[in-house]
Amino acid sequence: MKVKLVASAILGATLLVSGGTVLAAGKNTNSEKVAKLLVPAQEALKNKQYAAALAKIHEAAALPEKNPFDVFTIAEFGCTANIGAGNYAEAAKDCETKLENSFMPPGEVPQLTRALLALNFQIKNYDKAIDFGQRAIKGGFATEDNKNVVAQAYYLKGSYKEAQKTEEALVESEIKAGQTPKEDQLKLVLGSCVKLEDKECQTHTMERLVAYYPKPDYWQQLLFTLRRATSNNDTNTLQTYRLMFDVDVLKEAGDYNEMAQLALDAGSPGEAQRVLEKGFEKSVFTEQRVKDRNTRLLESVKKQSATDQASLPKLEADADKAPTGVKSAAAGLGYYGYGQYEKAADLLAKGISKGGLSNEANTRLLLGIAQYKAGKKDEAIKSFKQVKGDPALEQLASLWVLHARG
Repeated sequence: MKVKLVASAILGATLLVSGGTVLAAGKNTNSEKVAKLLVPAQEALKNKQYAAALAKIHEAAALPEKNPFDVFTIAEFGCTANIGAGNYAEAAKDCETKLENSFMPPGEVPQLTRALLALNFQIKNYDKAIDFGQRAIKGGFATEDNKNVVAQAYYLKGSYKEAQKTEEALVESEIKAGQTPKEDQLKLVLGSCVKLEDKECQTHTMERLVAYYPKPDYWQQLLFTLRRATSNNDTNTLQTYRLMFDVDVLKEAGDYNEMAQLALDAGSPGEAQRVLEKGFEKSVFTEQRVKDRNTRLLESVKKQSATDQASLPKLEADADKAPTGVKSAAAGLGYYGYGQYEKAADLLAKGISKGGLSNEANTRLLLGIAQYKAGKKDEAIKSFKQVKGDPALEQLASLWVLHARG
């Protein structure tokens, strides 16, 4: 969880044009000795000769007698010169002295406050960075990047709750404005949730990551957690595997084998065959005994598939006469396994309409998957949103929505 703050970025955001020496009458007047040293310092700054400028500034600072405006002007010149020279710790001191001085021009306060946030973050003075960041936020002149740096500072100093709260607020505002939150922002929220051991927060943030940045690694992290949570329910485990299979994050030989077995048990040998064939295609069965076992299983599944596929027209005909939707749903599952998704969707929808199903949420989720695979995205999303009654299946349905929109 890092913010990349390069020197040039800080310089560009922070470098202020010095007001120079003021020799006219009035309170904003440098003493003669200080002015004599700062005139060449100002010339050196214009030419970006920071070492030469600092030499004169240090001489002026060492003078025993200085008026209040001398102190302000020396800090102003030191702020600019030290930033230019890359002396960020010294720059932070001089810039803060300038900001807190009574001669500080009000119009320069926002820019210098933001600069002090960046400078203190750069030198790992996170408490100071947060202080100046909060000043900018409360003053209404903090940029989104400023707020992000504040969240980073909270995280790096171990204040994970504040980091999560600050970054989450920024993410929410971006989403409401129709913007896409940056990947690093979501990762910072996730990192904070992990440190806080907040499982709900982790899941919510992972869902946002797969929604905006649907990378296999994010899907794998999210679905691995869900896979463990559904391990005591074969129906929900199979549905979890279906999404893992579709987003291509099914990796282990044991997972391919288990998904195939669960599909067989559910009455979908065609699906079991596709899963095993994919496993062999991806060479997941590396150990010889595992390879042999799954080869035998695939041979058995192919025979079952041939018999099952031939029986589907009769099952479909019987389903039309049945008083409940159980046989229609079973036929829909069968056709789903053989990739006939439109026919599967029609039968699954008919099964739901007739009623009498033992697990309507599961059938409705499968209906959405079949519609999605048939290219009917809008209908699929509508079906996914109608999955109710089982928290695990509801979560899977919401993830399918993210996948469908991706």
